[in-house]
Parts: sequence; structure tokens; C-alpha cells
Amino acid sequence: MKILIFSTAYRPLVGGAELAIQEITARLPEHQFDLICAKIKPELADEEKIGAVTIYRLGNGSAWDKKLLPLRAFFKALSLHRQNRYDLLWVVMASYASLAALFLKLLYPRVPLLLTLQEGDSKEHIYRQMGWFKPLFRRVFKKADCVQAISNYLAEWAKEMGAKAPIEVVPNGVDLRHSEPRLGGANNLLSQDDRSKTVITVSRLEPKNGLADLIRAITFLSGVKLLIVGGGSLEGELKKLAQELGVVERVKFLGQVEPEEVSRYLSLATVFCRPSLSEGLGSVFLEAMAVGLPVVGTPVGGIPDLLQDGETGLFCEPGNPKSIAAAIKRLLDNPALRERLAANGQKLVKEKYDWNLIAQKMNSLFKRLI
Repeated sequence: MKILIFSTAYRPLVGGAELAIQEITARLPEHQFDLICAKIKPELADEEKIGAVTIYRLGNGSAWDKKLLPLRAFFKALSLHRQNRYDLLWVVMASYASLAALFLKLLYPRVPLLLTLQEGDSKEHIYRQMGWFKPLFRRVFKKADCVQAISNYLAEWAKEMGAKAPIEVVPNGVDLRHSEPRLGGANNLLSQDDRSKTVITVSRLEPKNGLADLIRAITFLSGVKLLIVGGGSLEGELKKLAQELGVVERVKFLGQVEPEEVSRYLSLATVFCRPSLSEGLGSVFLEAMAVGLPVVGTPVGGIPDLLQDGETGLFCEPGNPKSIAAAIKRLLDNPALRERLAANGQKLVKEKYDWNLIAQKMNSLFKRLI
């Protein structure tokens, strides 16, 4: 099976969507996967193979690469399709790259088009990004032969956008090989005493993840430390906030780490918390559950698919630092509750969110489309 993937970015620029492509393709070696994306950074190769995927990066490595991607990717896809005669067009996220796939689909209507929804931003933010091109993006949904959404929330959004084809909910997963507690080089970050009162979050430092609210919540939790793993545009602003609130000694910014290293840091903490304002699914909650951490999250987007309040984690109110602090304190003060939620979360991940299971579901979807 020859599959052409359209993604606005790809490794080494890694988010949830890019990680999903990597994990799924690595488990389906019988297929040929080619991928078109924007170059974005000048030091990246124009063409290379990473794992199971041959990557074609378009542009000169500037911010304009994304905006020019629809036309550039269309002409590249047209050339590649004439050479390879792809069996399937796979679009990951309804973004710039998806328009190129739409143009190719209009030219070759018999080639099936699979649209995968991984969006984590709010619908309002997405619509602002679409701007005047929103009607064109709607056509991607309408022309897709199947829509695969990683959560029920995104499945409903597909209907709102006019999808007429079948909609399948297939979530992202977790590589259980990386879920065993392994401290390694992260071991020296905290003393043994600190670990009994440590909260961790793994997040891009962007507005949607509610990290300012989490830092404010720490002011209500005496002696509790917060580890923040990730990078992003708000790093300077969040560090300044911690300083202003007088919790700079208790909030550690650890920066970006490789996905396979995340479990090392999760193993340091007592509780995982990400008080998201919007979320497509929340794959990092699954990673925390996999290593046996109880989780605190908000009932937004796709999070309720995996977090049941009092069963696999605790909910807090989005945008409410006192509510966030109360949920964290409840877990820190109640070892029995922590143990029960952690066990339930770990069981859920093993039964439903193993990448091996997810890859086979995607493979069945590919075959049905062809």
C-alpha cells in the first residue's frame, strides 16, 4: 500500500500529530509512507527518511513556508503521485497542508482521502486562523472519504464542519515500552522528601494549556513544588509570573525534552496536572497514567474521553486556580485515593491506548478505504 501523508510539520518538529504519524507508521512496515510538509527551519534537509517515512520538506526554512504550503505541496504531490500512483491520501490536521490534499483530490477523485483530526486549540482559535479561507477548509471535510478523529469532541466538530463521510474515533496512544519508571539523569532534580509533594505538567508553554493558572494554584499549596516540562512562547512571561507570585523557588522550568524521555520526569512527581483551556484529546494524560501517576485535568475538549472524575483522575475548573489547587491537595492528602486512581488509569491505558492497538485500528481503516 502506498500512502502519501500531508502534514504542515514533521520531525524533528514534534507535537501530538507528528508523534502519532511516527508511532503508527513505525508499526506498519509493509506500507510505503511518503510525507510532504513545510521546511520551517533552514537547517532541516529538503528530503530524508526518518524511520518508516520519506519526508519532502518544502520552502526555504522561513515562517512563510507554512503559508505557501498549499500550492507548493500540491505541485509536489502531483509530481509524486504521477510517479508512485498512491493508494491513499492521508491528511493529518485540517491545516495548510490539507488544502494541497484537497486540490489533488479534486484532480484525482478516485484516490481515497482520509482526514485525521488532531487539533488541540479551541474552535474559535482555529476559525480565526482559517480566516477568509474557512470555506475552503470546509471543502476538505466534505471531500474526505473518511474522517478519523482522536476524540468524540473532534468527531462532533467534523460534523459541524460539514463532513459527509463516515467518522471514526481512533485516539492517540502510548508507547508502553517507555512507561516503566526510569529516573536516569532526572534523578538529581529533587530530593526524596520533595517527591512526596511534587506536581508535574508536560505542556507546550502556550495559552491553551492554562499554565498561568497552574502556577497561581501553587500559591495555595504550601511547600508543594511544580515541575514544568516543555517550551513555548510564554516561557518568559510564566517565569516572570512565578517571580511576582513569590513561588520562583518552588517552580522549576525544565525545558523541552525528547518524547521518549518524558517518563523519566513523570516518575519524579506525585501528581500530574494540566488545567487545559482547550484540548483535542490530551495524550500527555495517557503518558502520566501509563507510569502510574494520578492526574488532574479539566472537562474540556477530548479530555472526558479518558478522564472520568473520581475513577481515572480528578477534574478541576478551567481558569480557576483555587479549584486546581483543591484537586491537587485532595490527591496529595489522600494516598489511598492516589493509588486507586493511578491503578485505574494504568489499566485503562493498557487496555485501550497502546500504540500497537491503535496502529492496527488505523491499518484496518486504511484497508477499508482502499
